[in-house]
Amino acid sequence: MNEPALSKAMTVLEYLSQDAEARRIYEMRQKVLHDEASMLEGARAEGESVGLTKVALNMINKGMDFTTIAELTGLSIEQLSKLKQTH
Repeated sequence: MNEPALSKAMTVLEYLSQDAEARRIYEMRQKVLHDEASMLEGARAEGESVGLTKVALNMINKGMDFTTIAELTGLSIEQLSKLKQTH
């Protein structure tokens, strides 16, 4: 069995074939791992957003036009206008 995915699936199958308590523990662990991955993805996305906002604000402060900033950052003209008003 050289296929890593198949090997992992077989290991999981063997584990789940055990008693109900073992399955419950396995499912709890899987939920924790999934929750952790979701939390990290959310934090990464939030960090990207904050960084992009800071870059856009710096561009606005340097006098760049909104069209260029929008093209480079992916932010809308409306988002840039709100950003300029709030800072």
